[in-house]
Amino acid sequence: MRVVVAEDQFLLRDGLTRLLRANGFDVVKVVDNGPGTLQALTALRPDVAIVDVRLPPSFTDEGLRAALEARKRVPGLPVLVLSQYVEQLYARELLADQAGGVGYLLKDQVFNEEQFVESIRRVAAGGTALDPAVVAKLLGGRGTDTPISRLTGREREVLALMAEGRSNSAIAQRLFISEKAISKCTTSIFAKLDLPVSEDDNRRVLAVLAYLNS
Repeated sequence: MRVVVAEDQFLLRDGLTRLLRANGFDVVKVVDNGPGTLQALTALRPDVAIVDVRLPPSFTDEGLRAALEARKRVPGLPVLVLSQYVEQLYARELLADQAGGVGYLLKDQVFNEEQFVESIRRVAAGGTALDPAVVAKLLGGRGTDTPISRLTGREREVLALMAEGRSNSAIAQRLFISEKAISKCTTSIFAKLDLPVSEDDNRRVLAVLAYLNS
């Protein structure tokens, strides 16, 4: 699996590259700035890109904006954002195109190598991988008249775990309730978010992204 890494901090960049190679990934390019990120992603079209939000030259949202522009030029390009910050505006834009293949993890919440690698593979396969803290912040920024406002506290909790890519069985184990109860909860979430049964759409992904649509 071909990977481009965009990270400006040397120790993290080097450690991440070593971890990826140790797990069988082919790191085809390592960049440390926004313009270089855009050039690498559009020219190399990797199987997945791991991108920091704040890169030179501006150290604001250079990396995330480069990832957004790359996905416009290469639709569906898988991008996993790995950052210390939740940039709400661009995070919503990244997730809202419904093309899949996106993730947003917080650096200080990555504690397990196996789960991190699994998140990378999930994004590369067209899925989503969102840190619960990212979901909570994005959900918290919505108005009270959105479909998300219809969800109960438990349903929001289940939705956050769905965003991590967890199955109903895994969510049930995490929340110490039955899988049948989780199934009923997800059905309720889909109904409240106006997501009817469809053969073409992944309702679990759409449920996570529904509140992002205007």
